[in-house]
Amino acid sequence: MLTAALHPHGLTLRDPELMIASLDHAIWFHRPFRVDEWLLYTIDSPSSGGVRAFARGEFFTRDGTLVASTAQEGLLRIVDPPRA
Repeated sequence: MLTAALHPHGLTLRDPELMIASLDHAIWFHRPFRVDEWLLYTIDSPSSGGVRAFARGEFFTRDGTLVASTAQEGLLRIVDPPRA
């Protein structure tokens, strides 16, 4: 989920100078659903800065019912590349 926090900063998981660590994450199930049926998972990051980021997500069934929510807090740092 923390990839959503990288986009506003122009970063991706492939950037070699990027260090990411998950500090906390959770999932809440709101009602029964089938995992073998179609689900939409949306993620966003309402806060990212000062080396910390918060991301959240929601799972919806085909008819638009919210069935689960997720949250993750993480550490995002740019580190100097190793010198040869």
